[in-house]
Amino acid sequence: MITGRRPKTRLGGLLAALAIAGGALLSGLPAHADEPSAGTAAGKEAPRVDLVLDVSGSMQATDIQGKSRIAVAQQSLNEVIDALPAETEFGIRTLGANYPGDDKAQGCQDTRQLFPVGKTNKTEAKTAVATLRPTGWTPIGLALRGAAQDLGKGETTRRVVLITDGEDSCAPPDPCDVARELAAQGIHLVVDTLGLAHDDKTRQQLLCIANATGGTYTDVRTQEQLTDKVKQLVDRSNDTYTVAPVKTAGTDKCESAPVLTPGVYSDREKFSEHRVYRVPVKAGQELRASVSVALDRAVARDYGVLLQATSATGQELVRGTDAGSGRTDVVSAGLRWSADDSRGYATATPSASASGRPETTVCLVVSNSLAGQPGVQADPGLPLELTVDLTAASPAPDGPAMGLGRGWILLLVLTLAGLITGLLFGWIARWRIAVWQEN
Repeated sequence: MITGRRPKTRLGGLLAALAIAGGALLSGLPAHADEPSAGTAAGKEAPRVDLVLDVSGSMQATDIQGKSRIAVAQQSLNEVIDALPAETEFGIRTLGANYPGDDKAQGCQDTRQLFPVGKTNKTEAKTAVATLRPTGWTPIGLALRGAAQDLGKGETTRRVVLITDGEDSCAPPDPCDVARELAAQGIHLVVDTLGLAHDDKTRQQLLCIANATGGTYTDVRTQEQLTDKVKQLVDRSNDTYTVAPVKTAGTDKCESAPVLTPGVYSDREKFSEHRVYRVPVKAGQELRASVSVALDRAVARDYGVLLQATSATGQELVRGTDAGSGRTDVVSAGLRWSADDSRGYATATPSASASGRPETTVCLVVSNSLAGQPGVQADPGLPLELTVDLTAASPAPDGPAMGLGRGWILLLVLTLAGLITGLLFGWIARWRIAVWQEN
């Protein structure tokens, strides 16, 4: 919902909500953001996804709808492979699939590419998945490093989807440390984790991996849930790969906030935090902005996200809000504001642009009322994606009485009509009484 606020006039302005899918987001630069270019070269790269599948001995357990964990994973993968978008480059890496012995040192090196990342021959991929049998150990950390190598480097975000039923049994390397290591490299890599077992140690480790890279964690209970979630993650990679968000870092004050131009930006925001950004808006321009905050960890019920446009003096110009009460992947809000809507405001201090046209600095404030569930880590902050656009200003909507002197003439006409109607009915009533008395 978006509302506008004027000190001396009634509520006005256009209502708008702009939503964007949560994507892959990383923390960023402390000062001015780099300006993204439309049609960036990042759009030339295909979306890349590497699925890492646990095939360790524990995957033989039959506790998912009467089926073994490996059977559920294989059936889900078949459906995912059948539904792969043509442009997606997809691969599969296994861990614990090949060494059946008792030598832990050797078993903890057991991670291999089952199907290389690239254009997918669906028949060959499904045949390879069908050959898997639960075998060995669980070297998750080593498998994550291997998946990063499988995907290579590039300008677009690449996704690793990890499906496992247990925590790493081979550390070191600790998988959480590996995830932080990959995030620190700045290679646009997101790891999403799906747990087939439900013990606390496994859950905490998978949450840690996802949190470190801006990914998501899902506690899987059914085959349908596993299939739907993997498809969603593949589709998310396909939907968001064309524009790599520019990393930026909002501040707590407008005067020190980074200056943003039209584009897509990524940042991280802690629970119940405010982050501020600046956008110069010229006369005749309309600012359109939206923010999406990815809920990449378990959050408390009843939460909200607020996007405000304020003046440099802190006076609110317009706001957009969104709220929820359940576990979702993304919460979004949007707003629209034109410099021509500034009548009645103590607006931002204008400055001269390069072309000599007056310019107003609008402060965009992103706030949230989120809180983590017990045991959930607060750091790093929640990934957010901010979209900024400047277009020609839309005409302000007119109310029904705007053509009649802002309603005063209409009010006068209605008052006179009511007075005349009252007098007429009163005269008729008196006449009827007089006639009745005479008869």
